[in-house]
Amino acid sequence: MPQCEMCGAEKPSLTTTKVEGAELELCGNCKGFGTEVRTESSGSAASTKYSTSSSSSSSSSSSRSSGGPSGGSSRRRRDMFDDMEEVAADYDARIRNARESKGLSQEDLAKQLNEKASLIRKLERGDILPSDDVQRKLERKLDISLTEGGDADEAEWSGGGSTTTTLGDVVKRKD
Repeated sequence: MPQCEMCGAEKPSLTTTKVEGAELELCGNCKGFGTEVRTESSGSAASTKYSTSSSSSSSSSSSRSSGGPSGGSSRRRRDMFDDMEEVAADYDARIRNARESKGLSQEDLAKQLNEKASLIRKLERGDILPSDDVQRKLERKLDISLTEGGDADEAEWSGGGSTTTTLGDVVKRKD
């Protein structure tokens, strides 16, 4: 019998639910903490729909009565994580390289940003992620981008126009 990935309860059926950006298999008690994910296939393409558990029964019945997913509720609900930009994995090297190319010491940069030099040291070591405010200051002062996609490497991950990256796109098989 499958287990709920949130509370661990064994239930005969689980619901795929998006909670804070992660898709989990949850029981009926826990699915209220996120957004229910339903996949409907229309012909050869499958589309993913998100709906809150309170509105899932009404939206599914309205889409069925209107003749399928082309009804009025075919757009997925926006998630707060959709608008967030991810900080690049190599943000520490980007900061250090840009600072050094401008001939600034960590202390000089900190003074110009009105921040502590210890913060700059921690950022360049990769010990902490920059806050949104510090990130904007660094990007403006050093004329760099600290987010994913601000780099040419993003084209390698995009899969030539595909919007979904799967494990198969990333993994290197050992033959």
